[in-house]
Amino acid sequence: MFKAADLPDMLPVFPLPGALLLPRARLPLHIFEPRYLAMLDDCLKTRDRLIGMVQPLPQNDAKLHMVGCAGRVSQFSETDDGRYMITLAGVSRFRVLREESGFQAYRRCLVDWQDYDRDLGAHEQDTDFQRAGFLSLLKRYFDTQNLSTDWETLKEADDEMLINSLAMLLELQVEDKQALLEAKSLAERRAILTTLLEFSLLSGDAEDRMQ
Repeated sequence: MFKAADLPDMLPVFPLPGALLLPRARLPLHIFEPRYLAMLDDCLKTRDRLIGMVQPLPQNDAKLHMVGCAGRVSQFSETDDGRYMITLAGVSRFRVLREESGFQAYRRCLVDWQDYDRDLGAHEQDTDFQRAGFLSLLKRYFDTQNLSTDWETLKEADDEMLINSLAMLLELQVEDKQALLEAKSLAERRAILTTLLEFSLLSGDAEDRMQ
């Protein structure tokens, strides 16, 4: 487990719209662009093996959102043609202070971790979570999107795994993903996710009435 003192001031960052990583969650990635292969090669030579996931701004992908999440490369395998399949284990969110220029092909940022000490602790609980009502809402959403899942697994998952996995896996807009990332607590993230699901269902109902 990482301690605050172990976290570096400088991070290589992987700007990927729609890709959300959260603390204590896992994100699989397919690495094939030369600059990110170079980033991974350099990352694997470090003690911490951290990569920062940051979403670029929708209007200008040259600029980054100010909050991202760092993950440790916990698994990796190389394909015959030189690509990598990796898994990032979420460690902590960070705030981007500035992007650093340099000779590397990939992007690096000076970051600050101090607002996210809680990320390094134990799993969060959501004491106000009404699971039955939330799963009912989620079932309606899945039905409208023609999605399927293992409902028994969802029923048994702990609060953090359930909410964070959905936040990461559902196809949402970049700014919606960013709001979920920046939520100050698991309860706030659950409330945001609930609102997004409700809004999607209401929007679908409105479209049906217009047709």
